[in-house]
Amino acid sequence: MATIKDIAEKANVSIATVSRVLNYDPSLSVSEATKKRIFEIAESLSYQKNAARKKITRRIAFVHWVTEEEELTDLYYMGIRHGVEQQAKEEHLHLVKYTVKEINKIPKQIDGVIAVGRFSAEQVDRLQKITKHVILIDSDVQHPGCDAVLVDFQTVMKQAIDYLLSHETKTIGFIGGNLQDEIDIREQFFRDYLQAHHLLKEELIIKTPFSVDDGYQAMQQFLTKTPPAKLGFIAANDPLAIGALKAMHQADIDIPHQIKLIGINDISVSKYVYPALTSVRIEKEWMGKTAVQLMMERIKDNREVAKKVYLDTELIIRETT
Repeated sequence: MATIKDIAEKANVSIATVSRVLNYDPSLSVSEATKKRIFEIAESLSYQKNAARKKITRRIAFVHWVTEEEELTDLYYMGIRHGVEQQAKEEHLHLVKYTVKEINKIPKQIDGVIAVGRFSAEQVDRLQKITKHVILIDSDVQHPGCDAVLVDFQTVMKQAIDYLLSHETKTIGFIGGNLQDEIDIREQFFRDYLQAHHLLKEELIIKTPFSVDDGYQAMQQFLTKTPPAKLGFIAANDPLAIGALKAMHQADIDIPHQIKLIGINDISVSKYVYPALTSVRIEKEWMGKTAVQLMMERIKDNREVAKKVYLDTELIIRETT
């Protein structure tokens, strides 16, 4: 496993700076470029690089739900992008990058589209009018005719909840799920599984957006109203969990004895925060690589039958449980 020292050497900064950046220290005064470089290095050290690039023969539109600057708020998407870029390099594909707001700029002369994030039916329809080779990554809706690389969040929730239940924690809350018009699928599966065990408590579902600051503020507000007593929380992603962890520190919560905390995604930062975060690992790089492999099947074999691919997830036990 890469250490903070390894990251500091590659980034040409101090170990203390790396530690503070990875722990989202708001008092640290460094440039956004330095932060991005540190996060990029931390993420890139978690997977192995492949052979040098050869001649490019195909052009693939890579449509990302977030910009590379916005990736810093959730390294999950950075991990997926790295996987796409790495496998595209190996397959000699040229990625032409667009954001979700630039779909109308994608030319008809493209060989395929790989789209990362959650797209509306209208947006996917526009992509399918550009090319018949559309691969979606991390979509929460199964769009007909498109290949997709998906996360089985039902299993993710089962893994997290079963662990807490097996460790004498039956009072379990959820942080996240603040979508405008629909319920987040992570929250829905959390509700379904706890309801089946007759353990669902509405007052422990904390609705909030998905950043570190949101997790911090949400947990801070929760702790001012509710005394902690043998609780467990599952956060919709690791940044939320990291923010909640900060609020627990400030409130002198004994982790994991008073509150156990589990994140989702297992981004590279999770093992560097204190205490190290237990998280359900989602194979982000492999999601990106798998999408490119599906694209190659369509291009080389002219496959027209859509595939939906789920990759296994694993609960990584660390110090917050």
